[in-house]
Amino acid sequence: MSPTQEARFERLRDFVAERGRGRWLVLTHDNPDPDALASAVVLTRVLRALHQRATPAYGGIIGRAENREMVRTLQLKLSHVRHISWRGYQHFALVDTQPRTGNNQLPDEVVPEIVFDHHPRRVATKAVPFQDIRPRYGATATLAAEYLLASGRRVTHHEATALVYAIRTETRDFSREASGPDRRVHDQLLPKVRQSDLARIQYPRLPLSYFATLHQALERLEGADNLILSHLGEVAQPDIVPEIADLLLRLQGKTWSLCTGIYRDRIYLSVRTSNTRADAGRLMRRVVGHKGRGGGHGMTAGGWIESASEPAAQQRRLGERLARALRKDPQRLAPIHLTPHGWTRGADGDAEPSR
Repeated sequence: MSPTQEARFERLRDFVAERGRGRWLVLTHDNPDPDALASAVVLTRVLRALHQRATPAYGGIIGRAENREMVRTLQLKLSHVRHISWRGYQHFALVDTQPRTGNNQLPDEVVPEIVFDHHPRRVATKAVPFQDIRPRYGATATLAAEYLLASGRRVTHHEATALVYAIRTETRDFSREASGPDRRVHDQLLPKVRQSDLARIQYPRLPLSYFATLHQALERLEGADNLILSHLGEVAQPDIVPEIADLLLRLQGKTWSLCTGIYRDRIYLSVRTSNTRADAGRLMRRVVGHKGRGGGHGMTAGGWIESASEPAAQQRRLGERLARALRKDPQRLAPIHLTPHGWTRGADGDAEPSR
């Protein structure tokens, strides 16, 4: 572990000691992914090593099959915010999210004392007394792991597996926004990983609803040039939206993808790109505007807007706004119809053969 990270841990240790005793609530973003789940559990472990009482918690749901399997197999103990009493906590920390972003359950009037994140620093985060924001890192789990390693505490098999899986998924096996520290921490923890647990998480049993949603996504494909998108109807969980966006980006010839889906009273959006020089987070904030919240970083972004009386029309307008932001004519967005030999696009029916 580098002296720099040891110094960071010592600064955290001194900071926590200055705050005095009290219970810490460590919050993830809503509908947490592996990066958020692993980071929350590890920061909680670090705080407990510093003789603090701490509870990791989340809002929304853990919906994706892989994420549910991760929690079950690795016995990750997180509480849902509906089961906690806010008055029972004196200190608050955020991981993989920041204050006032609209994607976590921390009340806007509460300023967290700690923020760990790998997304660009938001304006409200400037008021946080202890912040470790590293946009060049591919995963928040990487920087959380560095604190655990610097603490001198033994890393358990379950913790190592959670961190390695989080780093791999967040960087898409180091093909997206990965840094040297991500690889270094991954390789350091890999010998402690139980491969059987990792395989169980990566290949869980999938419910029929997953395939129904996938079928719907393929039926609703639209495209223009290098942009591919799909607008889903009601979804069983919001984290199917980024999963579909990831899948769409794999289509040959496409470098941007968008998926939207309706969950309760919100329309969720996910944008993905293979352009390593892009700023998907800024693009997402332009698309949602003042009607919702959005953010992200280089190649991935997510957001939401409140759903109105005609959500399908809202979704269509969101796709058009993305097209304009990418300097494409929204009128060129046309349905893509799959065929046994490839696909046809738009009313003219011009075929694109399979390759």
